[in-house]
Amino acid sequence: MSLLTSPSGALASTALLTDHYELTMVRAALRSQTAFRRSVFELFARRLPEGRRYGVVAGVGRALDAIQAFRFDEVTLNYLLEQNVIDTDLADWLSRYKFKGNIWGYPEGEVYFPGSPLLIVEGTFAEACILETLLLSIYNYDCAVASAASRMTAMAGERPCIEMGSRRTNEYAAVAAARAAYIAGFASTSNLEAGHRYGIPTTGTAAHSFTLLHDSEEEAFKAQLKTLGRGTTLLVDTYDIEEAVRTGVRLSKGRLGAIRLDSGDLAEQAADVRKLLDSLGATQTRIVVTSDLDEFQIAALRGAPVDGFGVGTSLVTGSGAPTCGFVYKLVARASSDKKDAELLPVAKKSIDKVSVGGRKYALRRFDAKGRAEAEVIGIGAPPADDGNDRPLLVPIMVKGKAVAREPLAAARERHQRVRSELPLSALKMSKGEPALPTVLLDHEGAPTDNPYEAVRS
Repeated sequence: MSLLTSPSGALASTALLTDHYELTMVRAALRSQTAFRRSVFELFARRLPEGRRYGVVAGVGRALDAIQAFRFDEVTLNYLLEQNVIDTDLADWLSRYKFKGNIWGYPEGEVYFPGSPLLIVEGTFAEACILETLLLSIYNYDCAVASAASRMTAMAGERPCIEMGSRRTNEYAAVAAARAAYIAGFASTSNLEAGHRYGIPTTGTAAHSFTLLHDSEEEAFKAQLKTLGRGTTLLVDTYDIEEAVRTGVRLSKGRLGAIRLDSGDLAEQAADVRKLLDSLGATQTRIVVTSDLDEFQIAALRGAPVDGFGVGTSLVTGSGAPTCGFVYKLVARASSDKKDAELLPVAKKSIDKVSVGGRKYALRRFDAKGRAEAEVIGIGAPPADDGNDRPLLVPIMVKGKAVAREPLAAARERHQRVRSELPLSALKMSKGEPALPTVLLDHEGAPTDNPYEAVRS
């Protein structure tokens, strides 16, 4: 049984993975008879984390699972009644709750920019409002990890990155982090639940404690080689690196799979170890480095003879940006409860927390060479396609049914393709503006003021 599932194997109810005020708003809206007005909510970011040039979408599949598991059973309703979070009228409605509206969104692996409408949720106010916290918690974390992972894999190039951050976050976030990292190009994970749940390749050999357990490093290496074969990876910096490398090569008869360096000056050590391995005839033995790596250190190691990178803490904490700052705002609502009521744009005017009213449509604009040049957002109507643009919003749920499920491999391939379309400046590690400008067009297709320009990094 997974930590994330009920004993039956199904995803456990997600109904209480929300904030108190989501339900009190619905309770009051029932009282004011506005709860069932058709409404449009939008999930977006006003800015990217400081210095970032693009963000990466992840969490769509997890969000679908979470929405479908958003159900209120008798135990949950009794708890909410006892705490006076809800009253009997709301309890009656929640007992039958099932999202029946429509959701559009950017697919997993796509990139986003300030003002990009990552999710458009349309339904009654009540059914869409109470999904706010659930959706934000998934998107804010998964996209943060995927965005960091993308920068890391871009710097690693063809060399594989291994996700190994389970011990640096909580047990549930560890699984989500592995999934998000895989979408953004990581080759494998150390987390077995992520492997079981999502089919991500898993990897792992031994820690320093395994070497320390034995009377000598040679005994530890013998046991590991006998158990896992010559293709295994030996951790060689417990005592003396040179001696450990010589021992590993001798015991494997020159056919050792890889060695791992986990401390010190990794660039210098990798160069020394590569020379040593080659001199010993172990020319095919790979060098994997770990030790609190991030995208900047990976970039610095691009010229070193390193064959793979293991990343933990920095990855699962978003490399300094553990949340994307996404918000979920009402951008349009019906003038009344009538089915044919006019849909009115609504927006916040708060200082530094503005929103843009109206249903959004989005496309990626490309130049004649197929290079992305702008994020174009239409307000109230789709922006005109100039011939080679790509629509970004795809159906996620239609009348409450999930329609966007896809293998992780598809999201992974999409990200590689989408990232390659960005201007080369997008992959710079120095601080800079978003790689693409966000252009807002009114319902007639004319450019309009973009409040997100004022809060760009």
